[in-house]
Amino acid sequence: MSRPPSFIPPAGVRAYRLPTARGEFAVLDAAPQGHPKGTALLLPGFTGSKEDFIALHEPLAREGYRTVAVDGRGQFETEGPKDDESAYAQSELAWDVLAQTAALGTPVHLVGHSLGGQISRAAVLLDSTPFLSLTLMSSGPAQISVSQQQRVKLLRDALAVMSMAEVWEAMRSMEPPEETDAGGLDSGLDDLADLRRRWLANSPAQLIATGRQLCTEPDRVAELAAVPLPKHVLSGALDDTWPIALLDEMAVRLQAKRTVVPGAEHSPNTDNPPETARALLEFWNESQ
Repeated sequence: MSRPPSFIPPAGVRAYRLPTARGEFAVLDAAPQGHPKGTALLLPGFTGSKEDFIALHEPLAREGYRTVAVDGRGQFETEGPKDDESAYAQSELAWDVLAQTAALGTPVHLVGHSLGGQISRAAVLLDSTPFLSLTLMSSGPAQISVSQQQRVKLLRDALAVMSMAEVWEAMRSMEPPEETDAGGLDSGLDDLADLRRRWLANSPAQLIATGRQLCTEPDRVAELAAVPLPKHVLSGALDDTWPIALLDEMAVRLQAKRTVVPGAEHSPNTDNPPETARALLEFWNESQ
């Protein structure tokens, strides 16, 4: 299970609300000195947030890349309907990504972690022209593993009848889905308070809708393979959400670059940030 992210942005990272044609989105934006080599848009996973990428900003900026991590609709500091699940249909979230990219005013390297990878794929399939490359980070070809589906279903069932605070307390007493960041609850008071604050800020409708997507996502690898865009499948060395062998196979089907980050599991961005940053830089430099 990954370590919880720091919620304190490092020096040089700006927190603000990015205005787009589809509303405002909370972002963390880190730019290098001088003209950037490129810009990357970073999408977090289920129950995650822009803070999941905090440890990547500095090493990527040092090598000349601007990175913009975003809270999606209904995630943490970006508002969204609390009860209307239709607002979180995958197509709606994909159009949000295209709007975010348009607002940045430049083509971007798109990086999606887990659920964020499937939303990234949907955005690329709608319109690939705003993107320079696509990195699927710990994000598989279709629905999550059966064991993780069972855990996500428990979470969705709980959200249907309990308050967010009640579900938080329940998650502390059981093993949460691999997709969540609640596995770091014993890491200290500050982390616990930050993780709880993030959990309570999420929209229940968003969690229910995207949790359902994770359990029912079809295999769209052939569609994505037909898109003329450089592709990268990046993961840790272990993953219970999508088996590593399945990610290896997906990379072959996509004719994508494949990177396995040592010492990392489902969240290489927090498990081993230096190696994850190195892998992204290598891929982006090759894709320029």
